[in-house]
Amino acid sequence: MRRRPSRFTPKRVLIAVVSLVVVFGGGGYVAYRAVENANKPPSHAFTMQELGMLAGGDLSAPDPKTDQLKNAAEQAYRADRLKENREGDGKDKLSWVVPKQAPGGDGFPAANFPPGSNPSPGSNKATAKAMLAGMGWGGDQWGCLEALWTKESGWNERAMNRYSGAYGIPQSLPGSKMASAGSDWQTNAATQIKWGLGYIKGRYGTPCGAWGHSQSVGWY
Repeated sequence: MRRRPSRFTPKRVLIAVVSLVVVFGGGGYVAYRAVENANKPPSHAFTMQELGMLAGGDLSAPDPKTDQLKNAAEQAYRADRLKENREGDGKDKLSWVVPKQAPGGDGFPAANFPPGSNPSPGSNKATAKAMLAGMGWGGDQWGCLEALWTKESGWNERAMNRYSGAYGIPQSLPGSKMASAGSDWQTNAATQIKWGLGYIKGRYGTPCGAWGHSQSVGWY
């Protein structure tokens, strides 16, 4: 009797493996990077340059490594949206998620959110609007700031980007950068807003400058 050829030839096995990598590899990589970026190891030590930035209050200086992560996250998000549209799921989906626990990083332990408390985007907007004048900005900047952080986090202090691990209302990457504005950065919206406004002023000058950059490349 003639022996039937095996269905599991080396060529077929190779094709199957490549297909699995294409289908699942991207998502797994994105998830891995998000967790990695949100939870920096406690052993992280500040470089001399970072210590200088901390001492001088210059936490908004360009950071090529972080900018590269933001850009990669934006490209992954766009790729997912393109795939969803091709498959007929054109629903508008924001790229952030709300974790049950605030992420740690750079030696900061993760913090559980107070039980029964819910983020209040309306209150958070009111807090930010009241802080504008203190930054030397007029009311004409409010529309840009509202649009920017609506896009970034929906004004939710618990928001975490599932592509990059950026955290909070201003989507700091990593979230522990906001510790310079207060040790309660993981759960306090006002602390996050304070840091975010300082970041915008230091790097883009105004909320409209930051919004323009975000509209151009997808991140700020």
